[in-house]
Formats: sequence, structure tokens, C-alpha cells
Amino acid sequence: MKVSLKTVPHISSKIAIDLNKSGVVTMTKGLDPVAHEAEKVLLENIKQEMALEEKVHEIVDDNEDQIEFYLADERQLFFMIKKKLAPEFGIILNYEERYSDLSHKILDELYEEDLIHFDVTENRIKNIIYNSITSFIANNDEIENAVREKIGSYKRTIIPGTDDYEILYEKLFHEELQRRGMA
Repeated sequence: MKVSLKTVPHISSKIAIDLNKSGVVTMTKGLDPVAHEAEKVLLENIKQEMALEEKVHEIVDDNEDQIEFYLADERQLFFMIKKKLAPEFGIILNYEERYSDLSHKILDELYEEDLIHFDVTENRIKNIIYNSITSFIANNDEIENAVREKIGSYKRTIIPGTDDYEILYEKLFHEELQRRGMA
């Protein structure tokens, strides 16, 4: 599953919490700087993918006449072009490999900024970060469904897309993360 801009702060917090709970990492400046560095790495990756997708959209739009003429499947064509251009933009499309690469980049940043100290192998720390990312993503749908259910159980109807809905959704999402020990 793809990491979204909305989930980045939550994933970053989970990384910091999991590293702190691991017992093998000493945080030199606390949780917030660790979460902030993780967030920067994740956001940079998302921005790179957004730039890639923008370029692919341009190519598809520029060739719309030919696509219609040959009755090509636009979604399949989009993915094929994205796959071809991904290395040029530094994007790994396989999520397992991407999260492993991101874990390594986050570890490098944390070490470079002197935010963590550890006496175990780098691979062990990278695995903690990787597991934080993948476990958050695996639980995200379940958390979102629980939040929607809670909102749906309110006596007052709250319409999705409204400011009230978004504020309540974020509040309940954060509460659900805390309840599960992920924030």
C-alpha cells in the first residue's frame, strides 16, 4: 500500500515510539526530533513519486489522441510509463523494497543528525523502522474503519468532506492510534 501525505506524521511518530520502546536505541534529543527526521525522509519520497506521476500524466495527456485511436487501456499505459520512468526519479515501485530503502535512509538521517545511539547492528535498527512502517500500513485500514464507525454512531449526522468531519476524523484517528499504542 502506498504511503499518503496524511499518514506520514503518524508513521513518523510510530517509528520514533518503536525505536524508543525497542530497548536497543538511545535517543539523544527525544522522540520529536526522531519523528521529524523520519517525516522529512518520507515526505521527500512522496514528493518524488508525485513528480513522477505528474510527468506520466503529461506524457499520457500529450498522447491522448493515439491512446484513443489504438483503444489502449489508459491505466495500464500509465503504470507502464511510470515503471519505465521510476528509476529516473529515484522511485522504487515494489513496496517491500521501497520501505526497506526508506528504512535505511531514515536510519542514515537519524545517525547523521546524532539523534540515536545504538550498540547493535544497523540492520536490526533498520528492521525496527521497516516494521514500524509496514505495521502501520497494515493496521491503517482497520483504524480508518473504526473511526468511520465511531463517526457514524454519533446522533448528529456529520457529513464527510466538511470541516467538522475532518476535525473529528483527525481527533478520533489520533485517539485510536493512542489506544493501540501507535502514537
